[in-house]
Parts: sequence; C-alpha cells; structure tokens
Amino acid sequence: MTVLQDLRVLVVENDEMSAALLQMQLVHAGATVVGLAASVAEALRLLQASTPDVALLDYRLARNETSEPVAAALSARGVPFVLATGMQAEQLPEPMLAGVLLVKPYLSADLSQALVRAVGRASASASA
Repeated sequence: MTVLQDLRVLVVENDEMSAALLQMQLVHAGATVVGLAASVAEALRLLQASTPDVALLDYRLARNETSEPVAAALSARGVPFVLATGMQAEQLPEPMLAGVLLVKPYLSADLSQALVRAVGRASASASA
C-alpha cells in the first residue's frame, strides 16, 4: 500500500506539463486524481461534480486569476487543500493560509507529506 492509497485529489494547475507531471506523481503514490483544472471556473465545476478528499492548488493561474475562490469553495465544503506556490506565507491572502503551504520547488515526497498533513489536519478538526 502506498502513502496516498485511494486518496481522491483535485488538482488546480494552469500549466499543462506541470499538471500532467502532478497527475503522474499522485497516481504513482496511489492517489486517484478526480480532476485537473486550469482555471477557477473549471475547478469550481469539477468540485460540484466530484467529492475530493483533498485538493492541490497552484496559487497563480492563467489570465491573472488566483486560486482564492477555489480555496474558499473548498473550505466551505470542508475539503482540505495544499497550496503549492513560490510565495512565502506572509505574501499570501489570509484565506489561503487555511491550507498546507508547499513551497516550490518541491520533491514528490514533499508533495505526498503535504497532502497527508492536510487530510490529517482536517480529520483532527472534524473530530474535535
């Protein structure tokens, strides 16, 4: 059994190559990718159509979008998220800090650990 076995992950990443690499890494670690979204609208549509256990968000998307609306929708549904960005925590808007921060560049092991931390944090909050 792998670290992310059967974990359902929504990926929000506007760079096609990065999204494909992330999908490959996640599947290799045992996760199920429930969707790849390159924009806020696409991510919100996928969130309505599926129930991920966790989401992986890139902060800056195409066309000057950020993943803030996606983070808000995830938080409203109680879905934890990992925020992958090159920015430091103090540079991010407050709502984004609800997620686990994963600073780019990162290794596959860092990605898996961040996702596990996000799910664990959400489980701890739910049972408290």
